[in-house]
Amino acid sequence: MKEENMIEYIRTIIDIALASLGYTIKEYKIDKPKNESFGDFSVNAAMSLASELKENPRNIAAGIIGRLEYDNTKISKITVAGAGFINFFISDDYYKSVLIKILEEKDNYGRSCLNEGKTANLEWVSANPTGLLHAGHGRQVCLGKAIANLLEWSGYEVTREYYYNDAGNQMNMLSKSVYARYMQLITPDFPFPPDGYHGEYIKEIAKIIFNNKGDALKDKEDDILFRETAEQYNFGRIKETLGKFNIKHDVFFNETSLYSQGDLKVLLEKFRENNLSYEKEGAVWLKMEDEGFEKDKVIVKSTGEPTYRLPDIAYHINKIKRGFDFIVDIFGSDHGDTYKEVLFGIRAAGYSTENIKVIIHQMVTFKTAAESVKMSKRSDKVYLLDDLISDAGIDATQFFFVMRAPGTQLDFDIDLAREQSDKNPVYYLQYAHARICGILRNAGEIISPEKICAPDFRYELINNSDEIDLLKILSLFPHEISEASYALEPHRIINYLNRTAEAFHKFYHNNRVIDAGNSELSKARLYLCYAAKQVLKNGFDVIGISAPERM
Repeated sequence: MKEENMIEYIRTIIDIALASLGYTIKEYKIDKPKNESFGDFSVNAAMSLASELKENPRNIAAGIIGRLEYDNTKISKITVAGAGFINFFISDDYYKSVLIKILEEKDNYGRSCLNEGKTANLEWVSANPTGLLHAGHGRQVCLGKAIANLLEWSGYEVTREYYYNDAGNQMNMLSKSVYARYMQLITPDFPFPPDGYHGEYIKEIAKIIFNNKGDALKDKEDDILFRETAEQYNFGRIKETLGKFNIKHDVFFNETSLYSQGDLKVLLEKFRENNLSYEKEGAVWLKMEDEGFEKDKVIVKSTGEPTYRLPDIAYHINKIKRGFDFIVDIFGSDHGDTYKEVLFGIRAAGYSTENIKVIIHQMVTFKTAAESVKMSKRSDKVYLLDDLISDAGIDATQFFFVMRAPGTQLDFDIDLAREQSDKNPVYYLQYAHARICGILRNAGEIISPEKICAPDFRYELINNSDEIDLLKILSLFPHEISEASYALEPHRIINYLNRTAEAFHKFYHNNRVIDAGNSELSKARLYLCYAAKQVLKNGFDVIGISAPERM
């Protein structure tokens, strides 16, 4: 029997025992008991069955235990406790074998083949090229980076995609804004549109055009060069910012292609043929009221311009047709209701949405010296994501945006992100990694890098509670990756890494790692240190931060 981790091993032997007893159960939990005297893992399967079987759960638990077939080198004892919990005590030898596994698998420890051979499409950032990325975009930027990593660690082949609107009123206003700044280089008092886009970048785009064309375009407000130059410039800057996070999208999908390729026309015809849409007051409406929505929604305005719903529905159908096994969208809280309308439209067009996962993240408040930092794309005072990176650094920016669940409000403390102390959560974790690197550098000839591939040490010397507790934490990493991947919640990895760092610091504080009088024990503990460093580094890779060796 090949198990990915101990929790999966326990689930497997429990499932076999339940099947042999003829029991069917929808769901049961495997948890770590709060009281260590109750074992390493606790299963509530007997309580879940009690109401159906109309039997004392303790008796059911005893019956399940009687049918369990397990490796006693992994599990030392199984007991019934409380109302009917099945408690598993894991052998120290199993945890010691995990140490060997980490040293052998190294950068691959924690990776899963669960979704091997499957493809996933992750669409995120997707900011229109009307401006640069402001700091508020950072949560989606960093969250998407970590989620893409999680998907890959669970076995998916991931396509990173960026969807943008290169048509419509916003792009028209961008063009008008650039034209106005261009004209102000010729006629300083030329009026700027009231709803135009401010910011130095508009002036910079205007200068590029003026330097190339002089005043040749002064009477050509509608010249496409203004929009094209602005789009190219903004996208160039956006990609530069993403590059600082080592983010590179595989696909940039523009809305215009949905028009040119006929996707919108086909979709409208399908709605009409299936009596799912109708015309009213010159507009086209999608029937939604009878499906639980407050009212039917406009998909084409009376002006002939589609609302956001129609291209978004067509775009997702395009992704479905590309054959991805899993499709993930990351949206801000302003899409909290609208994405439901889009999913409805996809289903109305005859496509399944079961493999589409939508993640909604809440807004971010940036604080420094107890003051909030405000931003607006149409203001000349914009706190850009590049500014935040300069203030906090890449790692702190990535970490702070990922450390809370997407659905929670996030307060980004810029002063804390700058701080070089244990108060800063990313510094605390990276320092633990750097500290272990320092210990290994001081190890001299006790262990060498080439021997780590085939570790030669007496692992039976690792036996005190601090050592075993650290190994217990390290053994959970594959399960934590699996759970975070399933939920698409990278903040869980940060929570786990904090527990790992705490366990390491406790071990290091209470035990002499390098003991001149006992080289064999020193070697064993150094390998344990190396394993802790490896798990920290792998976790950093997932959440998207560096693993410094010196700080």
